Amino acid sequence: MHVFRPLLRHSLLNLLAATLALAALLAPRAADAEALLLIEANSGKVLQAENATIPWYPASVTKIMTAYVTLKAVKDGKITLDTLFTVSPTAASQSPSKMGFRPGTQLTVDNALKMMMVKSANDMAVVLAEGVGGSIDGFSAMMNQTAQKLGMTQTSYVNPNGLPADGQITSARDLGILARAFLRDLPEYEYFVHIPAIRFGKRITPNFNKLIGRYPGADGFKTGFICASGYNLVASATRNGRRLIAVVLGSNSGTARAVKAAQLLERGFAQDNLTWLRPSLGTVENLVPVDASPPNLREEMCGGHRKRPASDDDDAMIATNAGPTGSASATGGEAQVTFFTAGLQPPLMKASDLMASAAAATEPVPVYTGPTRTGAALIAAVAADADQQATPKARGKKSRVAAKKPDAADNPKDGSKDGNKDAWKGARTAAAKPDAKPNAKGETKGDAKTAAKPAGTKHAAAKPDASKPAEKPAANGDQVAKPSKPKAATKPKPAPNNS
Repeated sequence: MHVFRPLLRHSLLNLLAATLALAALLAPRAADAEALLLIEANSGKVLQAENATIPWYPASVTKIMTAYVTLKAVKDGKITLDTLFTVSPTAASQSPSKMGFRPGTQLTVDNALKMMMVKSANDMAVVLAEGVGGSIDGFSAMMNQTAQKLGMTQTSYVNPNGLPADGQITSARDLGILARAFLRDLPEYEYFVHIPAIRFGKRITPNFNKLIGRYPGADGFKTGFICASGYNLVASATRNGRRLIAVVLGSNSGTARAVKAAQLLERGFAQDNLTWLRPSLGTVENLVPVDASPPNLREEMCGGHRKRPASDDDDAMIATNAGPTGSASATGGEAQVTFFTAGLQPPLMKASDLMASAAAATEPVPVYTGPTRTGAALIAAVAADADQQATPKARGKKSRVAAKKPDAADNPKDGSKDGNKDAWKGARTAAAKPDAKPNAKGETKGDAKTAAKPAGTKHAAAKPDASKPAEKPAANGDQVAKPSKPKAATKPKPAPNNS
């Protein structure tokens, strides 16, 4: 018997070593996995956490902190929502997504915040940073001080918009802490994180957060994307008085991150009466940070294998039971989770069907340049911005050439980082149909092909659209190709059909 004990021990050790080696091979690498977190908003209790303390590039979820610092300044009386800030050359030079205003344009803190949170406008983030902190560096210091005060020990900022920078780092843990702080410290300004859509002139931009208007109870927060980070989303929802916060980092499409966030939220609400069955994970502040470098997903997200350039407004539908590399998703397959339709009543819907469905009809929130206006003055301001976006009537060769020159205010160079393709379509449609009125859903009726020709202008409807962006999204998601200068057409061509 004594002879066999060493052999048995040796065999067990070899088996254990082989098992650990196999587990290491099968386990996803940090760079191949998503970071997921689900917490209760009030208590900070962790309901689910996977890779939640691995450092990550935040991309445009950075703007949650930008909004937090700005609104704290408002609450402390340092500025007001009516305070006018000016677009600087630095702000105007930011990469898309952006509003595209010329340097010298003024707008209120209120309007800049709405544009930044809904359209993810990088130029508006810089406008707020320079207005509140004096400069990008000054505001970044305020962001870092706030992060340390809140206990966001894995976070550092170097800019207010999340454009690629080596020092711009966070984690799912820290984003959960930030979202809780926003709801706790700024309840009177919470509406900034769940605006369904904005209207600037004739251009309507829906919120990139696909849960808003689709997932029952969805009420915040913000999306983000750069090639290195993948598709990020911080989302919140409330049901029966209980509010949950979900963080998804590193998904491989805009739809995938929304589906996974919805799955997390749905499971969290379903656990309401079964929490005693699960081991306690403590609170979000007590999650232990991992000392590592952020994974770089650039090749996976923006490599040549993609059929089209990646952007924050990516509607690509993927199999929801596959992670970024085709492995099983940390949230499980779609068949395991279904969702109640509005009203929380049957019939049930699959996650992908829920995200693919049309958002609930809502009236876009008007935004505009210049000082705060109400009543008739507000209507006039919105109309003035719309008039600036409209294609001028062509009268002779000089007018036709002028009509082909895009205006910086309504030719945003969207399509890279947090690019908004819906804004492209809205701008082209608005220019092709200057008299068309949007319906309650924010849609513009009619077809560019059948748009009425301005009286006395031959072939005016067939002219190239001055508001159509001249460039396509950059393939790497971080830089934007320079627009090519429009060429004067010798013959009028049919306007594009954007319906």
